[in-house]
Amino acid sequence: MDNPERARILQHMEHRSDILIVGGGLNGPALALALAQTGHSVTVIDALAEKVRKNAAFDGRAYALALASQCLLDAIGVWEKVEEHAQPMLEIKVTDGHAGAGPSPFFMHFNHAEIEEGPMGYMVEDRHLRRAFLEAMAEQDGITKISGKTVVSQHISTLGATLTLDDGSTLSGSLLVGCDGRRSGTATRAGIKRTGWNYGQTALVCAIEHELPHHGIAHQFFMPPGPLAILPLTGNRSSIVWSERTETAEQINTLPEADYLQVLRPRFGDFLGNIRLQGDRFTYPLNLTIANSFISERLALVGDAAHGMHPIAGQGLNAGLRDVGALAEVLTHAGRRGEDISSSLVLERYQEWRRFDTASLAMATDVFNKLFSNDNPLLRFGRDIGMGIVGSLPGLRRGFVREAAGLTGDLPKLLQGRPI
Repeated sequence: MDNPERARILQHMEHRSDILIVGGGLNGPALALALAQTGHSVTVIDALAEKVRKNAAFDGRAYALALASQCLLDAIGVWEKVEEHAQPMLEIKVTDGHAGAGPSPFFMHFNHAEIEEGPMGYMVEDRHLRRAFLEAMAEQDGITKISGKTVVSQHISTLGATLTLDDGSTLSGSLLVGCDGRRSGTATRAGIKRTGWNYGQTALVCAIEHELPHHGIAHQFFMPPGPLAILPLTGNRSSIVWSERTETAEQINTLPEADYLQVLRPRFGDFLGNIRLQGDRFTYPLNLTIANSFISERLALVGDAAHGMHPIAGQGLNAGLRDVGALAEVLTHAGRRGEDISSSLVLERYQEWRRFDTASLAMATDVFNKLFSNDNPLLRFGRDIGMGIVGSLPGLRRGFVREAAGLTGDLPKLLQGRPI
C-alpha cells in the first residue's frame, strides 16, 4: 500500500467497458445513460475537467429541445433535473424582411394547440443541461466518467477497440463511439472523410433581457445576410442566434456592448420593449459537414461527429439525440439476441436508420438558408407567397408543427417516451 510506484503502475493499467464514448458534451452522456440503463458498461472520456462543466455560470447559450428530445431526456432520467429551468415553446412565428424595415405581410405562425402532445419543445440553458447530465451519470451504475483527459491514439482489432489517453493510461471495449464534435478526432483517426462546405456566415450568439414578456413565442426573422432567431428563456429573457456574413459578424462581435445593441435593435425590433445583454457573447462559423460514413470497424459516430448543419431550424442537438436513441435501441436489441454489438451487421442497422434522415435534414436546412439568405426579388416574392400559403392551410400548418416538435419520421422508442 505504501509502494510509491503504485500510482504510476495503476495509471497505466487498462480499464475495460462494453462501450467507450469519446466526448462528454451532451450526446455522449445521453448515450451513456441510455446504454447503462439497458445493462451495458460504459466509459465516457471528456476532455474538459468536470469542475469546469459543473460550475459553469450563465453565459447565454441555450438549446431548443424538440418535444421528442424532451421525451428522451425524460426516459433517461435527465428531464426531472432541468424541468424547473425549461421554458416551453408555445408558438413559432416566421417572417421575412430587412433590418429596420419591418417584416413582410406574409408569414407563418405555428401554435402548439394544433397538436395534442403538448408544447412544440422547450428552451433549456446549456449550463443546466450539462449539470443534469453529470448528476444523472453519477447516479447511474455502469458508467465510468474520465474527465480532463484527451485521447491520443486509438487501435481497432478483432478483439475490440483500445484507446490511449494523454496520461499514458489505456481503455478497451467492444465498441468505440465518437461524440466529439464536427472536428471529431475519433473519425479522423479512423480515416473517415467528410463532405461539406462553408456558408460564409457566422452566428452571433448571446442572451438578452427584455422589458415585456415573450409569452413562450419563438421568432425566426429572415434577412438577406442570414436569419435572426429569438428564442424564449425563463423569465423576461431570450436567447439570440443571429447570422451575418462572416466579416460583418466579426466586426459586430468586437463592438462595445452599447454599440452591439445598437446594431441588434433594428433587426430585433421593439415588440419586447427595451433590451439589454445578459452573459457573454459568442461567435460560431457556420458550415455543413457530414461524415462520409457514420460507422467503421467497431466504431460509430453520433451527433456533430456524424453531421453538422446550419442552425437555421435549431435541429443540431435534436438530430444528435435521434442518433442516441437509434444507436441505443440497435445495440440493446442486438445484445438481447446474443449478437456481437460491435459487428458490422449491427452497426449497419444504425447507419441505415440515421443516414438518410440526417442527410435529408442537412440538405433541407442548406436549401432553406440559401433560399432566404439573399435579396433576389423573384425569390423573395416566391418565398413570401409560400409562407402565406402554409400559414393559411391548417393541414400544412399542423404538419410543420409536428415536424418542429420532432414527432415525424421513424422515431426511436426513447423519443416516443417508451423504454427500449
